[in-house]
Amino acid sequence: MLTVALKGLAGRKLRASLTAISIVLGVAMISGTYVLTDTINNGFNTIFTQSYQNADVVITGKAAFDSAEGNSVEPPSMPQSLLPKIQRLPGVALAAGSVTTSALKLIGKDGKVISTGGAPSLGFSVTPSGQPFNPTKLTEGRWPHGGGEVVIDKATASGNGFHVGDRIGVQAFGPAHTLGITGIAEFPGVSVGGATFAILDQPTAQLLFHKPGQLDAIRVQSKAGVKTSELVSQIRPLLGPTQVVRTGTQQAKKDQDQSGGFIKVIKYALLAFAGIALFVGAFVIANTLAITIAQRTREFATLRTLGASRRQVMWSVVIEAFVIGVLGSVAGLFLGLGIAKLLNALFVAIGIDLPHGSTVFSTRTIVVSLLVGTLVTLFASIRPARRATRVPPIAAVREGSVIPPSRWAKYGTATSLTVLVLAIVLVCLGSLAGGIATVPRLLLLGAGVLLLFVGVSMNASKVVRPLASVLGAPAEALGGAPGILARDNATRNPARTASTASALMIGLALVTFVAIFGQGIRSSFEGAVNQLFIGDYALTSSNTFTPISAEAGTPLYGKPGINDVSAIRAGSARYLGSNSDLTGVQPNLNNTVAMDWTQGDNSVPGRLGMDGFFASKKYVEDHHLRLGSPVQLEFPTGKKTTVRLKGVWDEPKGGSPFGHISISTALFDKYTPRPTDLMVLMNTPGGVTDVNTAHLEHVVRDFADAKIQTRDEFKSNFEAPINKLLNLLYALLALSVIVSLVGIINTLVLTVFERTRELGMLRAVGMTRRQVRMMIRYESIVTALMGAALGMVVGIFLAALVTRATSGSGIVFAIPWIQIVYFVIAALLVGILAAVVPARRASRLNILQALQYE
Repeated sequence: MLTVALKGLAGRKLRASLTAISIVLGVAMISGTYVLTDTINNGFNTIFTQSYQNADVVITGKAAFDSAEGNSVEPPSMPQSLLPKIQRLPGVALAAGSVTTSALKLIGKDGKVISTGGAPSLGFSVTPSGQPFNPTKLTEGRWPHGGGEVVIDKATASGNGFHVGDRIGVQAFGPAHTLGITGIAEFPGVSVGGATFAILDQPTAQLLFHKPGQLDAIRVQSKAGVKTSELVSQIRPLLGPTQVVRTGTQQAKKDQDQSGGFIKVIKYALLAFAGIALFVGAFVIANTLAITIAQRTREFATLRTLGASRRQVMWSVVIEAFVIGVLGSVAGLFLGLGIAKLLNALFVAIGIDLPHGSTVFSTRTIVVSLLVGTLVTLFASIRPARRATRVPPIAAVREGSVIPPSRWAKYGTATSLTVLVLAIVLVCLGSLAGGIATVPRLLLLGAGVLLLFVGVSMNASKVVRPLASVLGAPAEALGGAPGILARDNATRNPARTASTASALMIGLALVTFVAIFGQGIRSSFEGAVNQLFIGDYALTSSNTFTPISAEAGTPLYGKPGINDVSAIRAGSARYLGSNSDLTGVQPNLNNTVAMDWTQGDNSVPGRLGMDGFFASKKYVEDHHLRLGSPVQLEFPTGKKTTVRLKGVWDEPKGGSPFGHISISTALFDKYTPRPTDLMVLMNTPGGVTDVNTAHLEHVVRDFADAKIQTRDEFKSNFEAPINKLLNLLYALLALSVIVSLVGIINTLVLTVFERTRELGMLRAVGMTRRQVRMMIRYESIVTALMGAALGMVVGIFLAALVTRATSGSGIVFAIPWIQIVYFVIAALLVGILAAVVPARRASRLNILQALQYE
């Protein structure tokens, strides 16, 4: 049977190729995901390894906590006086200190901050004695020796037209400074992506980074014969509670772990989309095999007549699927190299340009890709293979024999309805039930959504006829006889049509869900901004999201024509058992932000002083606080203070710029060495005018990263990254739509084979080639629109449930009707594209040969 299966497969190359395409794309996504994330990790790992390759131990600041609300926390600096103490230790051969920051912006020749595409903008110092610890390498020029000099990275220099001898603007926590470029450097063997870095001499770096007399790290080399553990033991007694010593390897691993969390999120998200594509591919494979098995009834019956058992027939189909799975997986594995580059381009397009090293094509990538692709294909072949075993030997001599139904067929309706009901129950439990932990909730949701797709697919055949009547009406009106025939062809085999449409249904359901959920986020955000933002202008960073140095807003205070300047500081603290965001506000906050106070009034921000805070009504209720309740704040520096609740406000559903707890800027600045502002709000006489805008921009001209925005501009700029992220999701989900497109092509091509004699008869009685193409095209469009209709219903249902489950976070249910229209148009295009090859093939049939076809 192995020989029979392989020869049969070789004789149906086109059908086998069409079946394999769906698995190729899914496996390519898996392979590309692993290649991309492994390559990015390799880049980060190389940078961190190089950073500490000559350091036996590293001393750094130790923050009271590592992260808050998912954001990393800057550790405190250490006094520079610690360095000579380390240098005098008996086991130390060389020790050098450095200061660093991730807030050093480089300014282009146009006077604007050079965009890093979401990557960090780094600045660090170098000393002559510390050169052995310098991980970068000069490509031209020399290292900076004194004030007014800087070395910049090669990518920034080449991309922005800078050369040695030019001058470039740099900005950290104060106004921009212009420095002379003495050299250009790179991390050997690594592309830094969109990141920028600047290297300065130590006094200049300490001045610009606002770290006078301080260091962020001390790298130490041991003397010959001194063990690392012994060196650590010598250093530890010299350290305070806010310093920590690690080996170079340990420090590199810690840095890798901090960056690796984000890469893991990307990897698992992309693998989820690969899983969706493979899930859709399984539908396509199962449907294609089911059609081919129905068309090969006489072939299987002949095998049974010649003595083949049911098991042998089943294994012949499984072997075919196995070969298709293996070949498709191999093709997808290597196609993944191209997919990785495409994915990286997509990330760069939305502003995520991460460092990466040499391409990594690991054994794990090969094994997982081949294994998953092959197993999915085999799994999809089980039902068609079992169906092939029901072909009786007598079918070999019967004209038009069909496969008899399974003995379980009578339970089909009950089974399909049970699966659908169970899916709805699981999805509702996962999204709406209370008291369920996160992991079980996600498992319930995942299982429920998968079952929902299966359940809808199983029941879709019951609505094929009414849907075809409605969706095929335009084709009938416009196309006449070809339109009528197309509608009838779509309903000829409801199960087949439903299975074909279901593949497209999955992709469009998820696209619809993303569109509605994204619209809900935008609507809730816009509602919150419209309610809160009563100031005329806001000063933010150039990308709106990143906090900006508090010094950027300083020039606005006391200037003629500028009123009610009110900064909102951004930071982190540990309080009430968790690490959370913390904001600092000024007494005149209510002149620029409209707050609905439930306890207290507009005087609350002015009464905070050095011991007060306000919080939202929900946070107060969740933590059982009341006016006067004390809360201890612990800052990243390890310092602590106690504040008391002085006001409660009702936060809008769309959120706000405030953390769970807000204190005065005076108290905030006391415990924060380099405070930053999320935004600075202000009013101007006469409101928003071109004159006022120009005046404000002139006042903050020395801060290249500062951006003056109106309320509408603020909303638009804040939503821009959200829209880019949604576009990325649409692009990733497009892969599943492409797989479903292949499914429609498969079905149409195979039905053209099946209806060869029928098509010959239609041509013989006068149907033109053009009418044949129209008939196939209309049939494809009707099938695609069925998938769109089912998908949109499922997507709206899922979006309504998830929106209801996340109502506490303020997300509202809003349907983007224009985008829904676009999705319908996209479904029409899918139908048209899918029909191109089958329609041309059908129209070119030789009439006499078609009439003789069996």
